[in-house]
Amino acid sequence: MNYLTLFSSILLLVSCQNQPAQKLENLDKKSAREVTLTTVTKGDSVLHITKQKIWYNGEQIAEQNDTLITADKPSTWGGTDTTSLRQVPIYVTVQ
Repeated sequence: MNYLTLFSSILLLVSCQNQPAQKLENLDKKSAREVTLTTVTKGDSVLHITKQKIWYNGEQIAEQNDTLITADKPSTWGGTDTTSLRQVPIYVTVQ
């Protein structure tokens, strides 16, 4: 029984390592939505830039850039956090 467990574990590890990583540049853009998130610091402000491109049947049919501007270290009620907004993680929700 132990040999069977060991063999199946090794087989699983070997099969998972044979899958090549697919770079974003190589993804099919025939029908896709490409979103780029960028954070830029200018003085005491942080620019949160979102760039979107929509591809349909191999053609880019829409493109839009949005920018939100916030303070680098905003003051909040009772907050003592010294973290800058350029250092906070980005969470993405896809619906």
